[in-house]
Amino acid sequence: MFYYVLKYVLLGPLLRLVFRPRIEGLEHVPATGAAIVAGNHLSFSDHFLMPAILKRRITFLAKKEYFTGPGIRGRLTAAFFRSAGQIPVDRTGKEAGQAAIREGLGVLSKDELLGIYPEGTRSHDGRLYKGKVGVAVMALKAGVPVIPCAMIGTFEAQPPGKVIPNIHPVKIRFGKPLDFSRYEGMENEKAILRAITDEIMYAILSLSEQEYVDQYAAVVKAEEEATAKAAKAEKERRFPRLPIS
Repeated sequence: MFYYVLKYVLLGPLLRLVFRPRIEGLEHVPATGAAIVAGNHLSFSDHFLMPAILKRRITFLAKKEYFTGPGIRGRLTAAFFRSAGQIPVDRTGKEAGQAAIREGLGVLSKDELLGIYPEGTRSHDGRLYKGKVGVAVMALKAGVPVIPCAMIGTFEAQPPGKVIPNIHPVKIRFGKPLDFSRYEGMENEKAILRAITDEIMYAILSLSEQEYVDQYAAVVKAEEEATAKAAKAEKERRFPRLPIS
């Protein structure tokens, strides 16, 4: 019930006012039955904009940190995600991927829409990164289509670290459903899973027109942070601060 109150009364009208989303290809989202909506992930606001414009309810696999944040803000965020029916997923450890797949398949088994970001994390620089194969596993095991989706403008509206969004127009594009039934029973074939995931990412790329990086976003971000940290340490070594007398 709270999901629909948020969608139609509290949050939905506000999001439409602030972001003024333009929707393309909404007819590609099936009116009934299970399906996966796979999109790029540029902003925290992506979690709310897509549910706000879809006619059907969609459940996202959300990172566990959204449910365990400290302080009042953390508790409010957790309460919001729980009330909206989103599912926490632990992204650490060997079993993280399997846990996400189990949760996703549970949603699909109820003939619902599952929202997933194949990149696994938000893009820190607005580019599109290599997708993880969990989306392919779920598509094959559940036997459902994958609808590619592109969020355009949300990075500019709410880039990483910005709490209050800018007033900025947003476009949301849905592509034609991708059917992978020809690979039925091959969910354990690594090459097949990679090929399916790459096809999904290419479809997202065609819709979003982003620059593509054939590496995982988390790896690139970690490398950039390590480089910045090393550069800072080197600068401090070469130009040490003098003690204030």
